[in-house]
Amino acid sequence: MNTLIRRNLPIGIQTFAKIREGDYYYVDKTAVAFDLARIGGYYFLSRPRRFGKSLFLDTLKELFEGNEPLFRGLYIHDRWDWSVRYPVLRISFGSGLLKSRIELDEKIQEILDDNQQRLDVAVGRHSISGYFADLIRLTHQKYGQPVIILIDEYDKPILDNLTDRQAALAMRDGLRNLYSVLKELDAHIHFVFLTGVSKFSKVSLFSGLNNLYDLTLVADYSSICGYTEADVDSVFAPELPGLDRERIRQWYNGYSWLGERVYNPYDVLLLFKNRDFRPYWFETGTPTFLVNFMSERGFFTPDLSRMRTDLELISAFDVDYIAPEALLFQTGYLTIHQAQQPMFGHWIYTLGYPNREVESSLNSSLLAAYSGDARRAFENRWRLQELLMANDLPALRDLFHAFYANIPHDWYRNSPIAQYEGYYASIFYSYFAALGLDVVVEDATNHGRIDMTVRFNQRIYLFEFKVVELAPEGAALEQIKVKGYAEKYRGEGWPITLIGVEFSRESRNIVGFEIEVA
Repeated sequence: MNTLIRRNLPIGIQTFAKIREGDYYYVDKTAVAFDLARIGGYYFLSRPRRFGKSLFLDTLKELFEGNEPLFRGLYIHDRWDWSVRYPVLRISFGSGLLKSRIELDEKIQEILDDNQQRLDVAVGRHSISGYFADLIRLTHQKYGQPVIILIDEYDKPILDNLTDRQAALAMRDGLRNLYSVLKELDAHIHFVFLTGVSKFSKVSLFSGLNNLYDLTLVADYSSICGYTEADVDSVFAPELPGLDRERIRQWYNGYSWLGERVYNPYDVLLLFKNRDFRPYWFETGTPTFLVNFMSERGFFTPDLSRMRTDLELISAFDVDYIAPEALLFQTGYLTIHQAQQPMFGHWIYTLGYPNREVESSLNSSLLAAYSGDARRAFENRWRLQELLMANDLPALRDLFHAFYANIPHDWYRNSPIAQYEGYYASIFYSYFAALGLDVVVEDATNHGRIDMTVRFNQRIYLFEFKVVELAPEGAALEQIKVKGYAEKYRGEGWPITLIGVEFSRESRNIVGFEIEVA
């Protein structure tokens, strides 16, 4: 592609043919499609919303149906046998909101009817499982080729009902009734690909389907969806002039599934359209239950930037039990920063925010939940930015004092961390992170770890937090000085300010705020 020619941005387009036949940018994913499709099998992929899962499935559909003209000029074109065509069954739960098992069964019936009509086969059985099984067998018989089954948003009916346990369980049972058919019909199936946001256990949803290969954390497929650095620099080269390339990287890159990091396509396309850095992905539907889930459990928000976990925890997702790590990872609010295998074959994963967009937006939402007043939380963030621009640190104390004073008493009473300095540090951290600043928690020095480091406006601020009932008065600032935390940062050449912040559990507020220039 001539990188000097600007094309249309495929915002919201999930149809491969429309992109290829129109004058749209296209990031070639057919090398991955070829790798999977040429050998067949049963595959599963979990990725957050708006990452291009539906487009990849539609690419597979056009490939198996042999629509050769759409693939001219792409990696796969000269490698695929276009003389062989397969019948494709497509199932998607991406549209609509289903609230009961009856609605789900009706939706499934409509989907199966649509496939029957499109493939022109006559199915006589009426139960959902029997209908689906006959549809697969009769399709294979009619076309003389085993069936391709593509299932998009396989888990959406459950996710839409997570706050209603009984409804979610009913959805799970209804979907299991559909998916369990696949295990008995292997002789009639060449290829199965399921996508969704979450990864429900095989026992709960795919009973007996033991040959389902999970691609979610296979490094070679980390970029199966999303845009790589090379994609942005080459395919979208005409869109880059006038935009800060490093800022694009900081705001939107960083999603990792053990392999190459990728950008969220939705963010990148809207950035190129609007020429403005905004939380496009976050604004499209961050679920209220996620923010409530975190605020009700009194999350120590700095932990979100470096949460350690294992494979079992980030995979523990089911109606009856959702591990916080799994919820945040699978929905895209945390990603894998590091993977280590210290002993006995058990991998340890360090999770953190993928980028500045998610860190800033999620902390903004949490601050609104903590205070119960989104407007006040916004005004406080705006005031914090003004004070930092003016380097007015004494006024900073008053701002945070007012914020703590306005947090409802019930929040303190119900929060599991309200008695510890971590709670107060959480509030500080979330405010700075919500502004999209360069914030590092527990940054290691030669003499220990500083609680919070903030870089802004060519200045460095070092924060240490203490609870006065647990430490002597003045201990916070004294620790920064005695341990020489500032020495690590002197080489950066920016002014360094030490800030010791002390809280009282009794008054539930700031009682000490000492400032010293290093």
